[in-house]
Amino acid sequence: MPNLTVPSERPVTNDPVHGGRQFGFLLVDKFSMFSLAAAIDTFRSANRLLGHDFYGWTTVSADGDSVMASNGLPLKIDYAVADLPPVDILFVSVGLTTEFPGKSKVLAALRSWGRRGNALGALSVGSYLLAEAGQLEGYRCTIHWENRAGFVERFPDINCTGNVFEIDRKRYTCAGGTTSIDLMLEIVRGDFGSSLANGVANQFQHERIRSAGDRQRVGPERDLTGKSEKLRRIVELMADHLDEPLSAVQLAKSAGLSVRQVERLFLRHLSVTPGRYYMRLRLERARELLRQTNMPILDVAIATGFTSHSYFAQSYRLQFGRPPSEERRTTY
Repeated sequence: MPNLTVPSERPVTNDPVHGGRQFGFLLVDKFSMFSLAAAIDTFRSANRLLGHDFYGWTTVSADGDSVMASNGLPLKIDYAVADLPPVDILFVSVGLTTEFPGKSKVLAALRSWGRRGNALGALSVGSYLLAEAGQLEGYRCTIHWENRAGFVERFPDINCTGNVFEIDRKRYTCAGGTTSIDLMLEIVRGDFGSSLANGVANQFQHERIRSAGDRQRVGPERDLTGKSEKLRRIVELMADHLDEPLSAVQLAKSAGLSVRQVERLFLRHLSVTPGRYYMRLRLERARELLRQTNMPILDVAIATGFTSHSYFAQSYRLQFGRPPSEERRTTY
């Protein structure tokens, strides 16, 4: 199997205004290759447009050994985490699992890095490790939508927004995938302005640079862009109130509409009633909790707005074709 190497480009500090920046990417077993490549290639393209290597990067693992990505490809590593030289931001990248060899070393390194007042970041599920290391307390953060339900249950005091990325003082988190591009473009924009950031986005045919205020997927439809703004507002409100569902009157009032107008809005754009859509949101959250946590099934039901275990089980079976207990026995 080929061994992939991401070259560690050292920045040339010859910019008259800025002195060059270096980033570390702490990778663990089964990390997301796509999220890493999206982040690094954003800086590579910025260097190309600048005409010199302002941005540099280096790869890190618990022991300095090669790490296997989730797609099965190994990646050669530059440093063990204990030997990491100074970097501007240390990003941690996690993929399919938050349990891996050398986890204790990684958590200890993140704690040490944070105690020294250094900047930390996370790609996708990497936010979970930052939280475990106690480095997100008092900060806004985000995580991939598929893992947000489990994250919120495990770390209820951390403000996990569900946006595409978050920058809160010295904490930089994103939902992974193409949102890695958006986060790094925001860093580029902060260093050199919108012109360079837009130029890099154009290189990737990245049609729109999303801001920290852009939400991730909030429902069964992956994208509500182009649909009614009032519809999007109601769907986001639904997603934020799954444990205590809002009434049809409350949802309508939030958008300045009547209940009947909301019903027509959902039928026109989504071909489903608001009540049925809300139920789908709740059941999808329940499935995420069953897959990501060890919460008792009754607690999952309560966390998604069901007061009756039997009604929850019946609704779940109708939606997904199997009972919650069978979902819990399935390994993903």
